[in-house]
Amino acid sequence: LNSDRMPLPPTQTLELPDGAATHWPRVYSEPESRRLFACLLEEIAWREEEVLIFGQRRRVPRLVAWYGDPNAAYTYSGTRHEPRPWTPLLAGLLGKVETTTGCGFNAVLLNRYRDGRDGMGWHADDEPELGRDPVIASLSFGATRRFRMRHRRRRDLTLELELGDGSLLLMHGATQHHWVHALPKTARPVAERINLTFRRILRA
Repeated sequence: LNSDRMPLPPTQTLELPDGAATHWPRVYSEPESRRLFACLLEEIAWREEEVLIFGQRRRVPRLVAWYGDPNAAYTYSGTRHEPRPWTPLLAGLLGKVETTTGCGFNAVLLNRYRDGRDGMGWHADDEPELGRDPVIASLSFGATRRFRMRHRRRRDLTLELELGDGSLLLMHGATQHHWVHALPKTARPVAERINLTFRRILRA
């Protein structure tokens, strides 16, 4: 999507067999990223969450929040999420992501990683509510963390990407069918990070 008012940030097209992904290393300036990070820490209704894993309820190692259009409910790991309404802050971030990617979204999952002990295990965003070829836009603020991807069948196909402050990653095409991704925990000292994954819920 082109704009006559301002140029789009530089992009990196990632080599992803059986998938498609684009990375914008910085879509917000450093001062604006810091401001938005502080606002998200303060304004979002963060909560602890438990998920169902092999029949057992376990607390996830991060704080979460779910916002979106009315009826944009989302179920994963045995937990149904009812969206809170968009805030002005989140609506502004949504507009930026949609303008940059040229894609439309109606909900966002926020994850707050408090330090290196918080992380996300291997998974794909392939729930039925997301449709056949889900488009996921991942916007990051705060500390840089390593993002890993791995092909489901060809384990030799892997990708690692440092997702930094003010960066945006778009996963689209058949990526969620053929690839899984993770944000590994780390023993090294690392500051707090907030990640927003924008998506389109096709049915509640």
